[in-house]
Amino acid sequence: MWEILLDTAVDTVKLIPFLFLTYLLMEYMEHKTGEKARQMVRHAGRMGPVIGGILGIFPQCGFSAAASGLYAGKVISMGTLIAIYLSTSDEMLPVMISEKVPVLDLVRILLLKMLIGVVAGILIDFSLGKKKAKQGNAKLDERESHHEHCCKNGIFMSALEHTLQILVFLFLISLILNGVIAWIGEEQISHFMMNRPVWGELIAGLVGLIPNCAASVVITQLYLEGMISFGAMMSGVLVGAGLGLLVLFRVNEDKKECLKVLCLLYAIGVAAGIVIEFLT
Repeated sequence: MWEILLDTAVDTVKLIPFLFLTYLLMEYMEHKTGEKARQMVRHAGRMGPVIGGILGIFPQCGFSAAASGLYAGKVISMGTLIAIYLSTSDEMLPVMISEKVPVLDLVRILLLKMLIGVVAGILIDFSLGKKKAKQGNAKLDERESHHEHCCKNGIFMSALEHTLQILVFLFLISLILNGVIAWIGEEQISHFMMNRPVWGELIAGLVGLIPNCAASVVITQLYLEGMISFGAMMSGVLVGAGLGLLVLFRVNEDKKECLKVLCLLYAIGVAAGIVIEFLT
């Protein structure tokens, strides 16, 4: 047990510079381009799903939360909202960068998420009918409170706060995974997880729905440890919209509509993961 604890601690500490630099860059990008991105989505019109899907792949603090507020105010369509949810990466990108995942693999994952988000968003707007945008920013301050929280102490402190939070999650998750692997055996676990078609995507999708950064950290780490397949990982990170769903249920008065968004997000993420699994 002491050896597992020590190895996990050493591996986690090694990630600190990569995580911090990644979050510092993300905070800088959000500080410089965050409001422009929100304005682009706001005024995208029929191109909303395309603009939302493209902007969603860039790491931005609270982008999915801001999109939920815009949707609740009837400023963007359901297709645009779901395109953003599907393409946004939550904590997947920083964790993969810190674990030195090849750049081409990262690009492939991000482009896949963007493509799925754009196509799904266009189809949803076409089938359900695009909701008309209306003027007004009712409750906008409440909806963008997450963005303000991220930026109020400056990008350096915000990046440090994010780094420490994710380090705690990474340490605990890695410790549990290393303990389970030592107890059961990596080969047995991998055999069990990798030989359950469809079930892996269904379970990963449920984990991805949890509105907490730990969900995307868990899914990413399981994939990097070789314990879940690429398709299952994609299902989890497609469904994982960060704080977006939490904000949506808080600010949107139509709870049936919120449930529709949640069900569509889950169904699309799982279906895409299953298709990817059978094609790879």
